[in-house]
Amino acid sequence: MQLGDIGNPDALPHGKPLNDVRILAVEQMQSLPFATQLLARLGAEVVKVEHPVRGESGRGSTPAMADPDGREVGATFLRNNFNKRSLGLDLRNEVGCDLFLQLVPRFDVIADNLKPKTMAKFGLGYDKIASTHPGAVVLSISGFGNTGNSPYQEWPAYNSIVEAMSGIYDYMQPADGPPRVNPMGAVADITAGLFATIGILSALRHRETTGLGQYIDLAMFDTTVALTDLVMNFQSLGISHNPVPAPFVITPVRCSDGYVVLQFVREQQFERLADLIGCPEWKNDPRFADRTGWDLHLEDVILPAMERWVDGRNRIDIAEALAAENLVAGPSYNSKEVVNDPHLEARNMVIAMPRTGGMEPPILVPGNPLKMSRVAEGPETRVPWVGEHTAEILMTELGIDADELARLRVEGVITD
Repeated sequence: MQLGDIGNPDALPHGKPLNDVRILAVEQMQSLPFATQLLARLGAEVVKVEHPVRGESGRGSTPAMADPDGREVGATFLRNNFNKRSLGLDLRNEVGCDLFLQLVPRFDVIADNLKPKTMAKFGLGYDKIASTHPGAVVLSISGFGNTGNSPYQEWPAYNSIVEAMSGIYDYMQPADGPPRVNPMGAVADITAGLFATIGILSALRHRETTGLGQYIDLAMFDTTVALTDLVMNFQSLGISHNPVPAPFVITPVRCSDGYVVLQFVREQQFERLADLIGCPEWKNDPRFADRTGWDLHLEDVILPAMERWVDGRNRIDIAEALAAENLVAGPSYNSKEVVNDPHLEARNMVIAMPRTGGMEPPILVPGNPLKMSRVAEGPETRVPWVGEHTAEILMTELGIDADELARLRVEGVITD
C-alpha cells in the first residue's frame, strides 16, 4: 500500500472515529509516538512538538535516510510518525513555553514521554495545564511514573531496562551466562504506547460524561509487568526458578527451506500430532503420561520423528499439513519474506513511503492492524520534517503574523 492509497474506500462516507480529537504531543523515540500515530490513523489530529533544530531523539536513530535538507531521519522516527505535523518549538525557552501554553486550550490531549518532572521543570506540569484548560486529558509516559513514591522515579529508562526489571529475561537465561536482553526490539515501548492509547480513549470517554479532564500517569515498568503477567502469576503458583518447567512445547522443526515453529499445549494436540506423523504408540507411552514428558523427550524422541515425517518438504507444505489437523504451526520467516508476504499485502499491512530524491527502495512501515468495517484505512501522509508546520500552526492557532514569526526564528524559539 502506497502513501495516499485508501483501503476499504466504501467506508469513507462514515469518516473516522477520532476526527474531532486534537493532540499536542511532546514526544520522542517510540512509546508515545507509537500511540499518537495509531490515534492519527483513527482520525486524530496530532501536532508533534520537537526541538527546533535537531528535532526529537528518534530522528537520530540508525539506520537512517536523509530529508530534503540533507538531515538524517532515523528508522525509529520513520516508523512512528505518519500523519502528524511538526512544530519546532524550544521548551527550554520561556517564550517557547508561553507559546505552548497558549496552544493548550485548543487541544483535547496534551501528552509527553519525557523523563519524570521534566514538563513541570518547564512550567508545563499537570497543575499548570489543568488551570489553563480544565478539560484537558494530560498523559505522561516515563520509566517509573511522575506520581507516587517509586524508589526508581528519578531513573531514566529505555525499553530493555524495564523489560529486565519485569523478570521476563530470567525465564530464558542460561544457567551459566547472562540474560539475553532486548530479544524482540521495542516491545516495552510499544506496550506502553498501547496502554497510552487505551488511557487516552478512556479519559476522552470519561470527559464526555463528566466534562472533566484528568491526568494519566503511565510507568513503563508497570505496563511491562502487565505484559509479562506470567512472571508474577507463576511465582505465586510456586514456579520461581529458571528454567521454568514448560506445560507446553514450542519448537522449530527443520524443513527443506528453513524452519516451521510448532506449538502444542494440550493432550489432544499431542495425540493428533502422534497420529499425523505416524507415531500413534506415543498415546500410550508412559514417557508421555503427563506434559513434562513432552519437554524431557523433545530432543531424543519427538523431533527426530518430526524430521523423518517432514522428509525434505518445504515450510508452507508442512504448516498446511499441521493446520489441517488443527495443529498450531507457522513458518519462521526472514525479513525479506515478511515484507513480501501475501497475507500482509492483502490486509494493507505494508506501507511504502518514497525516499527523498526518488532513491530506491522505499521506506516500509507496518500498516494499521485495526480493520474496521466503517473506517477507511488511509490515506497516510509521510513523516514531517523538523518544524515543517511551525508557521502554519502558529499563524492558524494563535494568529501570529509573519513579522513575529521572523523574530521568533532569530531568537531560536522556533524553526520552520
